[in-house]
Amino acid sequence: MIPLAMSSFHPYLRFYWQTLFMTHAEFTRRLEFGKEELLAYANGTLLNDGPSDMGRLPSPPLLMFDRIVDVRHEGSRGLIVAEQDIALDAWYFWCHFRNDPVQPGCLAVDAVWQLIGFYLMLRGVQGCGRALGCGAVDFAGQIRPHNRVVRYEVTIKRVSEFREADSAVAIGDANILVDGEAIYSMRDARVGAFRGIRYDDYPKLSRNARGGLPKEVSNDAGSV
Repeated sequence: MIPLAMSSFHPYLRFYWQTLFMTHAEFTRRLEFGKEELLAYANGTLLNDGPSDMGRLPSPPLLMFDRIVDVRHEGSRGLIVAEQDIALDAWYFWCHFRNDPVQPGCLAVDAVWQLIGFYLMLRGVQGCGRALGCGAVDFAGQIRPHNRVVRYEVTIKRVSEFREADSAVAIGDANILVDGEAIYSMRDARVGAFRGIRYDDYPKLSRNARGGLPKEVSNDAGSV
């Protein structure tokens, strides 16, 4: 049973103790995901036969979308679209800023990186996801407490696998809309998946307890 204090702390915590099994093959064929499935994936309980070195989504409150509504694959390219329901009392509105609440634009940038990393996993790529950077980011609007839905439309321009380095990289462009209005854009967002860097035994001081540069990416790339 989940302690009362924990279940009241966040309404989605109860899903951390649920197992919503699907096979890895079923996962890679899915074209949409609900909130419960995203939470189970973040907790590592969605798949009953997932690869041991498979990447994860962040857990709330840093999981920045509530559902994935469209996934498409076209060779080494694709599309992933997600939606976020805006909560009047979201944690960031209380601190960013006092008496002038607005969702930080950097959280939308991170949402795009999260989605590109998840897209890599849907392509069957293994390894922990890491943001590698992006090109231009433009902010033309804002997200306020009484907005309703943010939509993230991410066009995957290329997925490449670097076999000698046990890694893969995806590059995409994103448009972010709030209640149907385009407010942000992000170009050449890059996310990599790297094997062997998972830090499962946190907070123990172990092999992956400290950061640094991942393995050098080889020039021997092939599309997946």
